[in-house]
Amino acid sequence: MLRATLRSFVAHKGRLLLSALAVLLSVAFVAGSLIFSDTVSRTFNRLFASTAADVTVTPKETLDEVVPSGATATLPAALADRVARVDGVAAARAEAEATNITVVNADNESVGPTTGAPTIGTNWNPGDRSPVELTSGHAPHGPTEALIDSETADRRNVRIGDVVTVIAAPGSFRVEVVGIVTFTTTNPGAALVFVDTPTAQTKLLGVKGTATSITVDAADGVSDTTLKQRVAAALGADRYNFRTADEQAESDVEQLGGFLDVIKYVMLGFAGVAVLVGVFLIVNTFSMLIAQRTRELGLLRALGADRRQVRRSVLTEALLLGLVGSTLGLAAGIGLAAGLIELMGLLGMNIKSTEMVIGWGTPLAAYVVGVGVTFVAAYLPARRAAGVSPMAALSDAEVAAVGRPLKVRAVVGAVVGAAGTAALAGCVVSSETGPAASLLGLGVLLTLIATVVAGPLLVRPVIRVLGGAFPALFGSIGRMSQRNALRNPRRTGATAAALMVGLALVGGLSVASASITKSFDRQIDRTLGADFVIQNNFVPFPPEVTDHVRDTEGVGLVVRSRFTPIAVLLPDGARVETTAAGYDRRLDEVANITYAGGDSAAALAAGRLAMDLDFARDHGVRLGSTVPVEFQGGRTAELTVGALTDQESAEGFGLQGGIYFGLATLERYARGGQDSVLYVNAAPGTSEDDLRRNLERTLDAYPQLQVRDLADYKQLVRDQISVLLYLVYALLGLAIVIAVLGVVNTLTLSVVERTREIGLLRAIGLARRQLRRMIRLESVVIAVFGAVLGLGLGLVWGVCTQQVLALQGMTALAIPWGTIVAVVIGSAVLGVVAALLPALRASRMNVLAAIAHE
Repeated sequence: MLRATLRSFVAHKGRLLLSALAVLLSVAFVAGSLIFSDTVSRTFNRLFASTAADVTVTPKETLDEVVPSGATATLPAALADRVARVDGVAAARAEAEATNITVVNADNESVGPTTGAPTIGTNWNPGDRSPVELTSGHAPHGPTEALIDSETADRRNVRIGDVVTVIAAPGSFRVEVVGIVTFTTTNPGAALVFVDTPTAQTKLLGVKGTATSITVDAADGVSDTTLKQRVAAALGADRYNFRTADEQAESDVEQLGGFLDVIKYVMLGFAGVAVLVGVFLIVNTFSMLIAQRTRELGLLRALGADRRQVRRSVLTEALLLGLVGSTLGLAAGIGLAAGLIELMGLLGMNIKSTEMVIGWGTPLAAYVVGVGVTFVAAYLPARRAAGVSPMAALSDAEVAAVGRPLKVRAVVGAVVGAAGTAALAGCVVSSETGPAASLLGLGVLLTLIATVVAGPLLVRPVIRVLGGAFPALFGSIGRMSQRNALRNPRRTGATAAALMVGLALVGGLSVASASITKSFDRQIDRTLGADFVIQNNFVPFPPEVTDHVRDTEGVGLVVRSRFTPIAVLLPDGARVETTAAGYDRRLDEVANITYAGGDSAAALAAGRLAMDLDFARDHGVRLGSTVPVEFQGGRTAELTVGALTDQESAEGFGLQGGIYFGLATLERYARGGQDSVLYVNAAPGTSEDDLRRNLERTLDAYPQLQVRDLADYKQLVRDQISVLLYLVYALLGLAIVIAVLGVVNTLTLSVVERTREIGLLRAIGLARRQLRRMIRLESVVIAVFGAVLGLGLGLVWGVCTQQVLALQGMTALAIPWGTIVAVVIGSAVLGVVAALLPALRASRMNVLAAIAHE
């Protein structure tokens, strides 16, 4: 049996090729993601471990920021002198660092990275563990000299002697580049600017004698843990954060972990989609191969092979397929990881591919995924093969389940479909986001399973409709293509299912994204009343910007907005950390806010705040309630709820609770913040076009800032939504590619299966061109069938998703009919493309050899 199995596998290797490709893609993404993330993790572990001081002292940070406030936590630089006197300290240095600066050249162009990495300004205080070394020029002295890293200098053509402008929180200042520093370790992609310590304190942090951290080197023979304990005892263990080198490196890795996790989970998402769709392809391939080998399997049974041996033979073929696909996928994964490393290098993150990490877990995961998926997918066809009777060797019978009833599928599909429909109905009528989202997920899963199970039941009625015009348009060729698609509902259903899964997700996400976009557009139309909004995606900017805008010709009104992290202790005992906003008193002139109680004057009065109505109800807050609020830096206040807002989307960009107050309140309790948004109205007699030109001229020296009107602001929201959608569409594109491979595989095996039939058709006068057309039409109707099922299911999912989003204020429903029509047309095109090779192969058959084929 083993010999027969191996010969069978070799004999059918061409037919298994596309299935092996699906396994290869799945494994490649799994292996590539693991290798890439392991390599990057080890690279940065080495970087942080080699550059972290023996002990680092940093300010206490009690609140996390959803949106940055511009305030930098500091501690007295004089602590370095106190720390230096602690027993066991070899050296202590005060570090003054700002991560929210912008550096522009003489042409007012930013010289910082364009990949999202920060531009960091810090004091030049080199030590043994500094990540850079001075390679040309001299160290900076005084407020007009600076160093810049070599990679930024090369990328932006900055040379020694050039003058650049540094835009920091306290304001802008010009410096001459007097030296170039070169990274001695991996550059994480940031741009570095170094000034001397007094300049860093006054120009970057805004306060003389401050620092952002104290780095401490241990004397010989003193452990990091011991030194940490001594420094903490000297400064007060509860006043600052104290970390050893290992703890600091771990903290840095955790901060980077979010970025690495995004890449890792995206690639694993690709792998998951490839696995899901590949299962359909493998099941269909083995089902058809077993159908074609009915007589062969019957002969094996007649010669004495029992059911278990036949089943084991088929599963062994699947195991071999999984091994081959996994091995090739592992190799492809290594190539994929190398490509990602090179891509990161182009983006400014220098990671050496020669240091690629391939841990033992990567090959293990690769083979578990590849072999496991293939083995599981082939199990049902293997069981069917074991049921072949020895009498099948005497006939041309197939075990393709052509004539088997679909009653079991009908019952299972109906039960699962009813449960899924009930879950989706439950999510629509639910009034709470959490339960509604859970029911939505359950409903999506169950309805997907039900559609896959019951798909063959829908083949005949749907394809009769979709292909109903074929006989009239293409005559007998159209009639035969339609009947070929109807011949085996199970096969057609399984082939279309892979395409259906991808397009169902496309449809659902398209409806959800269109609804989100329309909801935001509606909310912006209703809320935003300013002529222009000036911002840097909520990143704060120095106060001089506000002054320049106010002095711009044609400006009539400027309303400032700031953000600050807070923690609110609510009456129900909940402590909610969120980001609150602060506004000038004339907020009503640039925004249209709907209030359920109170008004803007009450909300912005000293000692008061506004809160979203639904958030207030959930936590037992009423108009006039007093709530304790903790601000950044540990300051606390008892603020009174002066207004309750009833906006469609009050929480906006992740600002839970929709809390805001007047700038006077914010400045009293959260010092050091900066403006993040300016709302500007034109003065009487100034057109919006003239005002835009004037504002853009004023802000030419600040390239990080954008001037947006209502349409621009809507486009900003659309672009942010599109970033996620492009990623999702890439995932679904992979699913569709594998689904097309499934159509190709099905048609190829179908041509082999119908070799004698095709020979007879050719013998009685069917031309090669007519034969190719018949196969193409069959492919098109299968692809469109999958698209119709998928998009129908996706529309239901999308509408239900919008109902869940409505609980968060996104009440507009939008169905992108253009996208849906384009997908259906695209599916028909994919059907034509998928049929090209099978149709060409069929048309090249020798007629006599085809008739004699068994």
